[in-house]
Amino acid sequence: MMEWMQQLLEIFLHLDRHLNEWAVVLGPWLYVVLFLIVFCETGLVVTPFLPGDSLLFAIGALTSIEGSPINLTAVIILLCIAAVIGDAVNYTIGYRLGPKVFHREDSWLLNKKHLLQAQEFYEKYGGKTIFLARFIPIIRTFAPFVAGIGKMSYRRFFLYNVTGGVTWVLVFALAGYYFGNVPAVKRNFHFVIVAIIVLSLLPPVIEVLRARRNKKEQSL
Repeated sequence: MMEWMQQLLEIFLHLDRHLNEWAVVLGPWLYVVLFLIVFCETGLVVTPFLPGDSLLFAIGALTSIEGSPINLTAVIILLCIAAVIGDAVNYTIGYRLGPKVFHREDSWLLNKKHLLQAQEFYEKYGGKTIFLARFIPIIRTFAPFVAGIGKMSYRRFFLYNVTGGVTWVLVFALAGYYFGNVPAVKRNFHFVIVAIIVLSLLPPVIEVLRARRNKKEQSL
């Protein structure tokens, strides 16, 4: 298990090198693999550990290399579709599954009260949450699922799903394209990947700390 996790971490931190190797081995099939990774990371609640931001950045860096087998425009279009479909599937699973799972009054986790709270939350903040969650690892995977559980209007969800998905792919893929092969970035690619993750996680951490501080102040 430890060896498997070490290999996964090594791939994660050196995506640029591994993507180059996969591009040579897989050829056009790399498009299929990339599509599946992005789709699963956004569409399946059980795979939030898959790379999202870092993968898009690494793909952008790969496409900027002269003679790259990956076309920037094609991969952006493909991954935008994967991101949008992934969230739509995740929403549908939550929408269908939520009422069946969250029906008990006495369960501390799968409580019907939690379902009603999710519905209330997404009525009030849903659209903004779906868009912003795209840029936050792990939360990105759970947000559409909870939106489905909360019965957020699909028309409203679809609008923020598309705008959020397209913006997310464009921001990270183009950042990789323009900055991924800058010598300093290329030499320290693993540090850049960690920095991307840390910066992505900062907003929710700050929000949690702010909420705790406000709660303490109110209790005084």
